[in-house]
Parts: sequence; structure tokens; C-alpha cells
Amino acid sequence: MSDTSPVQVTVNGAARSLDVSTTETLLDALRWDLDLTGSKECCAEGECGACTVLVGDRAVNACLVLAVEADGLDITTIEGLGAGGDLSPLQDAFLQTGAIQCGFCIPGMVMAAQALLNENPSPTPADVREGLAGNLCRCAGYQRIVDAVLLAAEGPAA
Repeated sequence: MSDTSPVQVTVNGAARSLDVSTTETLLDALRWDLDLTGSKECCAEGECGACTVLVGDRAVNACLVLAVEADGLDITTIEGLGAGGDLSPLQDAFLQTGAIQCGFCIPGMVMAAQALLNENPSPTPADVREGLAGNLCRCAGYQRIVDAVLLAAEGPAA
């Protein structure tokens, strides 16, 4: 009996075939098998949000999902948000508001914020805080992060 399993996923719009250990997390598969290192490993317990990716339009902690559970799913990482090398409007808003700071938590924050905006394109500040509640920032830059999400929700300036 093999301890590996074939997995077919779509990551950032590209179909990918992987042969993963049955105990390997989605986070490890993304980082080590696909070289998508934007999602960070921090707590490995689903408490910090640094590993947040989108599965469909839903934010998930990639450290809590086995790679084999992702078979057949559509996954978006921080590397897949922009198009053609450009930043997404949300990523750009994080830059404009100075929400980046050290950058370690930012990929997870951006992905959680994208999931929020997918579900609620016109969030209030309270909606943003609730939507990002599972993501921790050790630099304590929360207000700028909230400002970035609200700026992105406003859309392009007319």
C-alpha cells in the first residue's frame, strides 16, 4: 500500500498534477511541490491565518487541509490574484494604505480580505474586522489593513 496519492488541482488557473503524501498538508504541497511560497507557515494549527488561500471563493487555512482533500478543487494563492504581473486592486490598496509592514501575515490577510469582498463587495468597517478575525498581525497594523480593504471595495477612482 502506497503512502502517496495522485491529486489533480487547478491552482491559480492552471491545472496541476501532484503525487502527494497522504499526510501532506495543502500548504506544504503549495509551498514545496509547486514553489508557491506566498502562503506562510506559522502556527500550523489554523489560528493565525498566515496560510490562508481560496478554495473556490472560500478562505481556508491551508495548514489544516490535507493535499489529498484538495483533489479536483480550484485553489487561488496570493500569487494568483493579480493578472499579467499586475497587482490586483486589493493588493494595490494594501500598498496605497501602507498596510504591508513586515509582510509575513499579509498574503493571508489579502486572501481572507478577497474572500470577504467576493461575498460582500461593499463591507462596513465592522464587516471587514469580522471577516479578518481569523488572521493575526504581530505588527498590529490592523487599522491600515481595514482601510486597505475598504479602499479596494470602493473600486477604481473615477
